[in-house]
Amino acid sequence: MAIKTFKPTTPSRRHMTVSAFEGIDKKAKPERSLTENLKKNAGRNSYGRITVRHRGGGNKQKYRIIDFKRDKEGKATVINLQYDPNRSANIALIQYEDGEKRYILAPNGLKAGHIIMTGPDADILPGNCLPIANIPVGEMIHNIELYPGKGAQLVRAAGVAAQLMAKENGMAQVRLPSGEVRYIRENCKATIGQVGNTDWANIQIGKAGRKRHMGWRPTVRGSVMNPNDHPHGGGEGKSPVGRPGPVTPWGKPALGYKTRKTKNRTDKFIVKRRNDK
Repeated sequence: MAIKTFKPTTPSRRHMTVSAFEGIDKKAKPERSLTENLKKNAGRNSYGRITVRHRGGGNKQKYRIIDFKRDKEGKATVINLQYDPNRSANIALIQYEDGEKRYILAPNGLKAGHIIMTGPDADILPGNCLPIANIPVGEMIHNIELYPGKGAQLVRAAGVAAQLMAKENGMAQVRLPSGEVRYIRENCKATIGQVGNTDWANIQIGKAGRKRHMGWRPTVRGSVMNPNDHPHGGGEGKSPVGRPGPVTPWGKPALGYKTRKTKNRTDKFIVKRRNDK
């Protein structure tokens, strides 16, 4: 998908870019039966404590209910492609032969009028969903389940795709976008192709207000704070961190410090770590 630039009428417009929304039906309103209210929590958990900093405000949004399970087999027609404010990928509104409508993630190359299929007999075409056991080795896939029937949890962001590397003894080796190679059960479902909106990562925000519309509040560097506010603070003028490495506001190591549990029960499914050479 192309990226749109602007004439530099203001300093922020000079570098701002937006998606050209090619193939997106701009006049289409969200399917009412597939939307629900989205309550804002501004980064707070169920106890009211901030667990994700720098969140708050932002435009009001409706949540689009996406069919990550793809549990309805048969053919469906793509009605149109739509923008989804809740994710980086675009979504496609599809209608099955019995009239039921659902939203799915729009893969690269999918257009209005295309026929997609769900089930073990589906062809190897973008947007078709079938068990990994029925997908040829080497194929690019996305929207991958970790547990059969739970719904897709992996490879859902704009422009990403995983590759099916091998299959044996009921398990498949899948190389994820991070470079990690992981075992996944062959009876888990996946969708063929690459997630659409591939140029999303190249978009320049351009100005602070646009970030506020997304619900992000300003982030202040620790090095410009006072020592009582942040471990990086203090000093005359520009000062170094003053520690062996950067830390969080609470003194925990940051930038490269591994937070994954050392004895995780899913370690046995990881064939190759993303940083291994």
